[in-house]
Amino acid sequence: MKYYLIVGEASGDLHASHLMAALKQEDAQAEFRFFGGDLMAAVGGTMVKHYKELAYMGFIPVLLHLRTIFANMRLCKEDIRLWNPDVVILVDYPGFNLNIAKYVHSHTHIPVYYYISPKIWAWKEYRIKNIKRDVDELFSILPFEVDFFEKKHNYPIHYVGNPTVDEVTAFCDTYSESFYDFVSSNDFENKPIIALLAGSRKQEIKDNLPRMIKAASAFPDYQMVLAGAPSITPEYYQQYIGDANVKIIFGETYRLLRKSKVALVTSGTATLETALCRVPQVVCYYLACGKFVSFLRRHVLKVKYISLVNLIAGHEVVKELVADAMTIENIQVELNRLLFNKEWRQRMLDEYETMARRLGPTGAPRHAAHKMVKLLKK
Repeated sequence: MKYYLIVGEASGDLHASHLMAALKQEDAQAEFRFFGGDLMAAVGGTMVKHYKELAYMGFIPVLLHLRTIFANMRLCKEDIRLWNPDVVILVDYPGFNLNIAKYVHSHTHIPVYYYISPKIWAWKEYRIKNIKRDVDELFSILPFEVDFFEKKHNYPIHYVGNPTVDEVTAFCDTYSESFYDFVSSNDFENKPIIALLAGSRKQEIKDNLPRMIKAASAFPDYQMVLAGAPSITPEYYQQYIGDANVKIIFGETYRLLRKSKVALVTSGTATLETALCRVPQVVCYYLACGKFVSFLRRHVLKVKYISLVNLIAGHEVVKELVADAMTIENIQVELNRLLFNKEWRQRMLDEYETMARRLGPTGAPRHAAHKMVKLLKK
């Protein structure tokens, strides 16, 4: 069968590549065409557009690139119509993908499957109307979404497990490097590590990285190592690192986390990856107009938390320093607790275990692929 996949960022490329590999196991005749990235290309098929040409974050960047965004949408719609796949599989990236779903539903008879559902439980809940109308099957990777979609909105979905569990488990099961080998092979200092995971988008890095560095610099017995995002150049990072003693490692986030004592992490999949690597963390997400954003968070957002760790657990496991709460002083307080208060640190590690059990076992891409092929054959 012919599968058309659409992703808009690095995490989508990763998850979609594993789904594609699982689909090939279920369907030996699988053909792929996609808006995606290098990991998907490595599995096989035809890349129409790289996600790096799609990812714009924030009101101003989106406004400045509206012409490009609309051109990409037109290209995608026309390409789907001409290729006429057996299914369109959307992966996260709702602003773009829900527009594509609407077009496919109204102009073709091609079924639309959504893998990694839009997070409308946090923001823009009204999109449930579009999902019900335009998405034939929704595949969830977060256990609390089942109640949200099925009980609150009477929309049946498939919970298939979380692919991040697969990715982290596969790495940890085969990784046995010593700390000395890790630091020496990367020319790092022989000091415990504070990992910096400052996001994958330029605006996130600009807002968060300088404050992370200033906060961690207060702990001279530790070294700072930054996990570089694949779409960001070393030169871009350097303008925010300045003269600070910060090392950068690209494409080795799990390896870095496994050797880190603690991590400063922006919200997103990285918070879950850090927890599954069993590294205590502080969630740091600075936003301009902090007090106003904090007001909106209290009165507009539908959820209490922004980190996946806390959302899955249903209560605060990791400290979230968001908007005006993300100050250098607040970060240092939390770092101090996690580094030097053994009980505080162990409590977080114990909560990680409970959260992992709620996510369930490995096999999310395999479960999703099996269900998709079964539904399509019907």
